[in-house]
Amino acid sequence: MSEDSGLPVVVIGAGPQGLAAGAHLLERGLEPLVLEAGDGPASAVSEWGHVRLFSAWPELVDEAAARLLAPSGWIAPQAGYPTGAQWIEAYLRPLADALGGRVRYGARVTGISRRGRDRLVDAGREQSPFTVHVTSPDGDEERLLARAVIDASGTWRHPAPAGADGLPALGERAAADLIRYQIPDFMSPEGFSGKHTVVVGAGHSAATAVIELARIARAHHGTTVTWVLRRGVTAGTFGGGEADELPERGALGTAAKRAVADGAVVLATSFRTERVRRDAAGRAVLAAEDGRELAPADAVVVLTGFRPDLSFLSEMRLDLDPVLQAPRAIAPGIDPNVHSCATATPTLARDLAHPELGLYLVGMKSYGRAPTFLAMTGYEQVRSVTAELAGDHEAAARAELVLPDTGVCGGAGLFDDPEITASGGCCAPAPQLLPIGRVPAGA
Repeated sequence: MSEDSGLPVVVIGAGPQGLAAGAHLLERGLEPLVLEAGDGPASAVSEWGHVRLFSAWPELVDEAAARLLAPSGWIAPQAGYPTGAQWIEAYLRPLADALGGRVRYGARVTGISRRGRDRLVDAGREQSPFTVHVTSPDGDEERLLARAVIDASGTWRHPAPAGADGLPALGERAAADLIRYQIPDFMSPEGFSGKHTVVVGAGHSAATAVIELARIARAHHGTTVTWVLRRGVTAGTFGGGEADELPERGALGTAAKRAVADGAVVLATSFRTERVRRDAAGRAVLAAEDGRELAPADAVVVLTGFRPDLSFLSEMRLDLDPVLQAPRAIAPGIDPNVHSCATATPTLARDLAHPELGLYLVGMKSYGRAPTFLAMTGYEQVRSVTAELAGDHEAAARAELVLPDTGVCGGAGLFDDPEITASGGCCAPAPQLLPIGRVPAGA
């Protein structure tokens, strides 16, 4: 592409995948320009720096990044499960420093297009460079040219709401001072001890919050925890346990199940939040679509997933699955409506390609609303994408990653009524409800 000669590949986001993309591009002889909206590397990770990952160190370091760091004497950590803060300090910050001036902070991408061509124009489109519109914290604007764009901006700052219909529940915004959409730092239990906390969500983040709150409840009398699940409890609700090939991920579900079984946490199942109101004391009361209400809560922790920000891609020609908002080619393998098995295969450049030649969504953003992303998946993505951009089509098409089995197999589970037959998903009979403690109606 003649107009692209000498232009960088713009990478959006200086998180784990964005920084890894920078390392791979350099190794391939392509010049990266990594744009980060925050004031330091992995600014999103820093917001959950207190949370421990369930992936071990060897699964959290990209190989090209390690090669870039090696001349400085950096040695990759080999054992243990770091917190987000430790991930930054021991790996991501040194990687950003190694990339040097190729990483720009305080650079928020507000739009991407083609030079001189909006979304409607076909003529000469693929020969025109990308225009990346950037805004600084002071409001200054500039337009950068790029030969290709790798969007690794993630989904962290776009959490899903408590409302079961995908929109904020009635009163949810008005109760914002009582609601958190991130895993709190439970090292200081004062905000939760002796109080009632409601956790809404069914994934690993919710399980982490439940485990920590159960620990506080055991140590501080009067602390109560309610865990809200929109569906019934099935064999897959608490993960794969010992069958999970990521041991700490399996242990997470096992510990959450134990917290429910021993009474430290009470479940509210098939509870689809419709409204949040305040009681006379100003506490939050969650009401379900079927009329049930939970006991007033001093705090509500909503961990119902995240969503991709597609607003700055409005001039790009995307091919996204209408359900997950992920690239259409990878959606069937990650759709939680279809299965929760580890049947998803590594995603490569061909799977992430869009009609807009030279644009790739990688990392968490590539999974849209699906909740099953692993760092190692993203590293494989950027390895393949950068190989494709460098013209090494053979390497781009070669899968070099085997994903660990979750130990869970079955469909998404029973949604409303135990009598409704659920799909068995990829490889298991229909899941059955498990008799684990619930919140009584009207509690």
